Formats: sequence, structure tokens, C-alpha cells
Amino acid sequence: MFSKAQITEILSKVVHPGTGKDLVTMGIVADITSAEEGISIVLRPEKSNDPFISSIRSTVVKALKDSLGQDAVIKEIKVEPKVVVGKQAEKPREVLPYVKNIIAVSSGKGGVGKTTIAVNLSVALAKRGFSVGLLDADVFGPSVPKMFNEESYHPDVKQEKGTDIIIPLSKYGVKVLSTGFFVDPKDAVIWRGPMASNFLKQLIMQGEWGELDFLLVDLPPGTSDIHLTLVQEVPVTGAIVVSTPQEVALADAIKGIAMFRTEKINVPVLGLVENMSWFTPAELPSNKYYIFGKEGCRKLSEKTGITLLGQIPLVQSICEGSDNGEPVALNDSVTGSAFNDLATSVIESIEKRNREQRPTIKLEISK
Repeated sequence: MFSKAQITEILSKVVHPGTGKDLVTMGIVADITSAEEGISIVLRPEKSNDPFISSIRSTVVKALKDSLGQDAVIKEIKVEPKVVVGKQAEKPREVLPYVKNIIAVSSGKGGVGKTTIAVNLSVALAKRGFSVGLLDADVFGPSVPKMFNEESYHPDVKQEKGTDIIIPLSKYGVKVLSTGFFVDPKDAVIWRGPMASNFLKQLIMQGEWGELDFLLVDLPPGTSDIHLTLVQEVPVTGAIVVSTPQEVALADAIKGIAMFRTEKINVPVLGLVENMSWFTPAELPSNKYYIFGKEGCRKLSEKTGITLLGQIPLVQSICEGSDNGEPVALNDSVTGSAFNDLATSVIESIEKRNREQRPTIKLEISK
């Protein structure tokens, strides 16, 4: 067990990027607890919308592990708003009131590895010390349960004020809900659009998500009722569009970008992720074979002005990890590092978006 003085000394060397002062001097560190189950820290920034707070949390986790050892358990780094006397606290929104960022992960067409990206990105963010949720909104083809090796998992349900509350699966530091937890893996989901949309609403509103830094929503490919349901129910912070470098995939990715950018929906596109960028055989790790074309998403990024967040190679370990329920982002391998780099880019893009743009509002559709 580590002493409070030790931890305070480490935090006194973590500098706030906006002020150049350390966290202890600024009075941001509100509480430190060190117990057998791990270290818990409460941070209270001066501003409730401090754009640097996510990166500060990552830096705190890294600083603690670098100083105390990689085996040091960081149980929780909680961020609380500073209470200002005489000022009423901002009223939380009714749906997902304690979720800070809702991120839609989408693709223009199927088969580009969108769910693989969503799963590994959620795990990579959780590894960085963030509280993360993953909502599998691909109602008709839910593959998230298999990628977590939890196809037989059935969520517990509890009663709270007369409402059924669904308890998400917790694995690899990620809270997960999926349609696949409620249907037999061998059965096809044959639902009309309204039924699928209503089920998604249940997972959003009745899931016990709690406090999250990021809720990733794995959307179905293309554009559909599910996309409209999401933007109607919650204010989506931003969208990530996944594509391969192949021209046919990029053509559909452009349509997906256009949907989020329409005047009515108006969800910021945080960036592009190019999956299957090149093939690298295990026996020739330095070789790259551009099976689906080269730099397709980079060219689309330059054309649209949308950030290219990362390029993920086509390697056997990613496929095996998805099939075995052990996401490659868990490992400190070359491919694991690719997803860690992607997580860094996503965090930076979200912080930039929150710093420079107004919060997204829910889509209101009048009949």
C-alpha cells in the first residue's frame, strides 16, 4: 500500500497543460485514498468543462504507474465539479446524465471491421484509466458478444422506481450491452424498424451505465432508423467513420459522413479510421502489401478536411483476438500499440471538438 504523501508528491509533478501549474498547487486534487484494492483519486477542476481533463487523467495514471510500478492498481480517478457557493449546479440531462461523451462508431458498408475497431478502441480507452461503455446498436448483426467471448451472457435486471434496469456486462474495464445478450446466437433477428428502434431505446435508457467518460455506440453499417433513433434520444458528441482503403468502401463512407453533416442531424465527425490498411504476414513483419489499395482514407481526409485518426493493418492476431474474445488492444504488441495510438488520436479529437464547438443537441423531428 502506498502513502498519501507518496501519491501527492507524484501528482505535484503533473502539470495542467492550460496553466502550466501542477495539479496540487492548483488545488485540483480533492482527495486521495490508498487501500489494498487500489488507489482512488478525486479531481475537482476549476471549470466543469475543462477541455484538458481527459488528458490530465491519462497523465495521472501514467505518472503513478511510472513512479510506483506498472503493477500499481489505479482503482478510480473520479472527476467532480467544483461546488461554487451561490451558483446552482447545471441540471444534468434526463437520458444518460452522467455520460460525458457519446461517440457513434459507423461505417458506410458492412465488412470493413467497424465492430473490431469499436471493441478494441473501447478496451484501449479503458486501459488508459477512463470509464468506458460500449453499446452494440448493430441490432440485426450483433457481433460484440463474440468479440468479448460472452455469447452466453444474459444481463441481470433489477427494479428501480417501478422500472426494469438492465445491468451491463463488465469485462476488460468496459461496460457492455448488446442485442446479442437477449437472443440465441444461432437465431436471426427478424424485427421491423420500429421494434429494433424501441429495443435500442431500452438499452440506452434502462441500461445501468452510471458515470462514463466515453460511451461508444457501435452502429449498423449504412444509414438507417437506428442512426436516427440514436441522434433523437441522446446528444451525440461526435462520430467516427470506419472504412477500408478500397474505393467502393470509401464511396459509402462519404455517404455516412454526409448523413452526420446534414443540417438537421449536425453531429461533428471526429475523424476517419482506415482498417485493413495493409497486410503484414507474421513471418515478414516489415513487409506491407496493400491488398485493398493504398492511402484511400488519407486521400479522403485531405478531400473532406476530416482528420485521419489512425490506420490499422490487416494481421492475423487481430482476427484471432476477435474470434477468441481477447481483443488485441489488451496486449502490448505492435497491433495493440496501433489501437493505443488510435485511442490517443480519438481523445485529442474529442477534446478539440469540446473546446471549439458547442455541445450537440438531440434531433427534434416534428410530425
